[in-house]
Amino acid sequence: MEASPLAVPSSGQRPAWLISLLLFVVFVLVWQLATMRPTFDAKGYSTDQLRKMVFNGDIVRSPEGHYSYNPDKARGFPGPWAVATTAVEEFAHPFHKKGTNDHGIGHLIRYTVIRFAGGFLAASVVAVCLGVLIGLSKMLYQALNPFIQLLKPISPLAWMPLLLYTVQSPTWTAMLVVFLASLWPTIANTAFGVSAIRKDYLQVASLLQLPWFQRLIRVILPAAAPAIVAGLRISFGSALVAVVPAEMLLGELGVGYLTWIEWNNLHIAGILFAILVIGLVGVTLDAAFNRLARFVTYTE
Repeated sequence: MEASPLAVPSSGQRPAWLISLLLFVVFVLVWQLATMRPTFDAKGYSTDQLRKMVFNGDIVRSPEGHYSYNPDKARGFPGPWAVATTAVEEFAHPFHKKGTNDHGIGHLIRYTVIRFAGGFLAASVVAVCLGVLIGLSKMLYQALNPFIQLLKPISPLAWMPLLLYTVQSPTWTAMLVVFLASLWPTIANTAFGVSAIRKDYLQVASLLQLPWFQRLIRVILPAAAPAIVAGLRISFGSALVAVVPAEMLLGELGVGYLTWIEWNNLHIAGILFAILVIGLVGVTLDAAFNRLARFVTYTE
């Protein structure tokens, strides 16, 4: 009796999840072993040196006269337990506000997502509209393509001083940095996708005497959808990479700002926690974008 083909995907996915889990466990164990504190050995230290180290808080002295490293003072690269402890402390009160710059991690994530979404969505609308107009005209495409290729590789952070000087607002500057990071890849891919549409589609639309707007909605955008979605994917990743350093450099509250503040406080466990938060936010947004992209992807 032949095995059911429906059982193949589940049996194939299960080992992948187990391998991922195993790799994660091995990584955490290696990280923990590599960052474990050695036992303090008082031999070779004079009494004055030990007193000085106790005074500085580097070591502690037990009532029995034994010396050990101070558990409350960070030493060396933190291990996974220290990062997990920081995460528990941060998420214990994620939406607190204590002063102007002391906001909970929930608020910081919200600020970053709003800043990212505003810049990315605005750039996507502008880029798709411009890309369609450029792609429909062969002469316009050939004339503007060199400028697009010139501007596309420029880092959006290079524009930040000029943007800050122009708009005089760190909040709008950060959003414009995201806007520029998202703009050029989508314009280039949209223009290419529209210019590469099969002429048969446009001829059929002309024979049916479709109005220009219906021709755009029913023929041009569906036919160019794969190229447009590909450009949006590139822009999406570029925007995620740009928003964090923009927040760090501009001092705008967000996940990037948290990373910089933890560095100023020399709290390495906090920096690692902020990096993990950035990764989790990026994965979540990317998963949501991929799910949305399935509804607009067109295949012949």
